[in-house]
Amino acid sequence: MDRVSLKLINAQQAAPLLADLWRHIKAALIAGHTLCLELRAETRTTAQNRLLWSALADVARQVEWHGQKLDAEAWKDMATAALKRQRVVPGIDGGFAVLGQRTSKMTKAEMSELVDFLRAFGDQHAVKWSKTSLGREWPER
Repeated sequence: MDRVSLKLINAQQAAPLLADLWRHIKAALIAGHTLCLELRAETRTTAQNRLLWSALADVARQVEWHGQKLDAEAWKDMATAALKRQRVVPGIDGGFAVLGQRTSKMTKAEMSELVDFLRAFGDQHAVKWSKTSLGREWPER
């Protein structure tokens, strides 16, 4: 059996899909295959990802952090670390490393929380948001 991915939206939609899936699972198990079943919340959308990176770019252009300009990737690390209360450990060659979470693994709700957190931070630092960071237009011209 190849990989199967189902998007379950509500009980009425999910019931027949799961009943059909059970037939495939049962046949594979009877044939001696070992299977792994994973249930998880849906991860972030492409639109959420575009919104996040637009906001990160706005912050990177406009905010100086302790005398330094950081790029959007560094701001992503900072925002996810702050939001998730992540651990910081001494680095292998000095400095420090943040043990963080990748945004690609975040659920839709977590990604919304991250974007809201970043917007609140930006508002506190007088960031002027681009249209794309406000979700109004993509791509910006």
